[in-house]
Amino acid sequence: MLRTTRLFVHIVLFILCGMSALAQHTPAVSGDQIWNDLAAGNQRFVTGKTAPHDFPSQRKALTKTQHPRVALLSCSDSRVPPELVFDTGLGELFVVRSAGEDDDPVSIGSLEYAVEHLGSTVIVVLGHQSCGAVTAACSGEKSESVNLDAVLTPIAPSCAKMDPKKPETLDLAVRDHVHRVAQDLLVRSELLKKAFDEGKLTILEVYYSLDTGEVTKLR
Repeated sequence: MLRTTRLFVHIVLFILCGMSALAQHTPAVSGDQIWNDLAAGNQRFVTGKTAPHDFPSQRKALTKTQHPRVALLSCSDSRVPPELVFDTGLGELFVVRSAGEDDDPVSIGSLEYAVEHLGSTVIVVLGHQSCGAVTAACSGEKSESVNLDAVLTPIAPSCAKMDPKKPETLDLAVRDHVHRVAQDLLVRSELLKKAFDEGKLTILEVYYSLDTGEVTKLR
């Protein structure tokens, strides 16, 4: 009996050591490869040929853990649901949403949690065509509440990129705001900056077209 127990223990240790070695030798997925996967999912969305998702199985597998490779900060616009835009299943995206994809402390803390505790290695900042928050911020009109002010004020600096007499230049402000938010993440978060400097984190600036459904990497 004792010999059988020892044999069982040795087998378990052998398996665990093998799993550990395999994990150590498994190459990390690069930011470029992750973006390629996201872009491929977006193309499936654009063409209407989305992949089949076994949600019951995914749900069961994720009841006790999650390891999303991508954390995504996007606008709350109902026309831009990230999980659909990138044709992803459960557990693939850690999504933080607010009007105008604001990088307030709650949003940054959420992204820090994804990177530090869930193992996310890519942050996507996703802006989109005809963003209502950017439109309102650049209109020059007074907002209806202090809470709406909190949404619009961070966007205001990007409005300098557009010509108020040419509404079609709004996209310049939208894209600039995405860039400012991405930069601010590294300025306002020591944790994200450290991961970025150590090559453990990639930040992607992305734009979504309402007209076509396509996403474009800006930087």
